[in-house]
Amino acid sequence: MKIIACNSNLPLAESISSYLGLALTSASIRRFSDMEIFVEIHENVRGEDVFVVQSTCFPTNDNLMELLVTLDALRRGSAKRITAVVPYFGYARQDRKSGPRTPISAKLVANLITIAGANRIVTLDLHSGQIQGFFDIPLDNLYAAPVFTENIIRCFSNEDIVIVSPDVGGVMRARSIAKRIDADLAIIDKRRERAGVSEVMNIIGNVNNRRCILIDDIVDSGCTLCTGAEALIAAGATSVFAYVTHGVFSDNAVDRITNSSFESLVTTDSIPATASSKQAYNINQISIAPLMAESIRRISENRSVSSLFG
Repeated sequence: MKIIACNSNLPLAESISSYLGLALTSASIRRFSDMEIFVEIHENVRGEDVFVVQSTCFPTNDNLMELLVTLDALRRGSAKRITAVVPYFGYARQDRKSGPRTPISAKLVANLITIAGANRIVTLDLHSGQIQGFFDIPLDNLYAAPVFTENIIRCFSNEDIVIVSPDVGGVMRARSIAKRIDADLAIIDKRRERAGVSEVMNIIGNVNNRRCILIDDIVDSGCTLCTGAEALIAAGATSVFAYVTHGVFSDNAVDRITNSSFESLVTTDSIPATASSKQAYNINQISIAPLMAESIRRISENRSVSSLFG
């Protein structure tokens, strides 16, 4: 087994390789003067089981192209099996036609990764489950729920907490964690006027005089989460926390969260922390490296991955 790190999330790749006791495979991923990407693998990969770690986060297109070129280099180097480990899958929110003459970009990206040479995909908390069907190769969609659950139990033992889904679409994700810790579930019913802007309509469930923990897969601009936090406080919640898998933090998201009602917002390192998020007093990051590494080990050994989430 060999692990290759592209440039989008080197700290996570290094943590994964350290957990597995393997050194990262020597490779050069650089740019020509016109910003074309060039990849050179400095070790023999013929007949090897190779895992390429690359989040397609900002700059999304550059990181996606790095992944594609690396996959092509490995395929032409005669690797036996190539697994693209994509902790954050960019374009996942474009998973359906949102209107006439609009693309399904998530499907396009799935096609590109497959054609470039990937034999398998490993990702984390896909925005929607149907994206798994966009691939004609095996895909392992991992869940941050075990990592979040462990942290919630450690931080909120003996507290009266309620797990909250920020919208109807995230109910399954929130319910999974609520079941693990035997907590009540609440749902924020909202109307989304346009991307990143939403109006809270109602809160389903009892949050009065309780600590609320919002569970979501992506925090981008932060508008939706902050609006939800304000609504929970208005409904009588004593405090609001959030656990979000992917911290995109675009625009003024960090400032918005810092000035919001959140006591704390926890993300994973599927996307590297920005300088501003590191300085924010109420934004913390926990690592999914052990979870990703154990999944990689099991895939390489042809063992069950789903049992990690049983």
